[in-house]
Amino acid sequence: MVFKEIITLEWKRLYEAAKSVQNNRKISDYVEAGGVAAAILSSSGKIYTGVCVDTCSTLGICAERNAIFNMLTNGENEITKVIAVMSDGRTGTPCGACRELIVQLMPKNYKSVEIMLDYEKGETITLGELTPLWWTEKR
Repeated sequence: MVFKEIITLEWKRLYEAAKSVQNNRKISDYVEAGGVAAAILSSSGKIYTGVCVDTCSTLGICAERNAIFNMLTNGENEITKVIAVMSDGRTGTPCGACRELIVQLMPKNYKSVEIMLDYEKGETITLGELTPLWWTEKR
């Protein structure tokens, strides 16, 4: 894997946008929200956010998919950057389900989507590096 060490103004904006909606909280005895917050940058330059919603059943959703659905709701469908922020402020990569959604959403150019690995160190990676041979690839 090749890491790029850079924190640009865009990444700072994405990190702050995710943190601004995080608000980790217990909604009820069965639902918690905000353990992870995400922000995505669309190809138009707009930032969309979302938080994870954890439930006692399979009804929950990851923060990244929540942000993607927010983007889709607002009429866009192309992602350029993704950041996921944990409750302690660290960042991490999207889970397999979130990666799968991005691949299916952008099958021809998902590999160029940038993912923030470690915000403190400025380490990024592309989705193509994380997901090099997905099932959608024709061989």
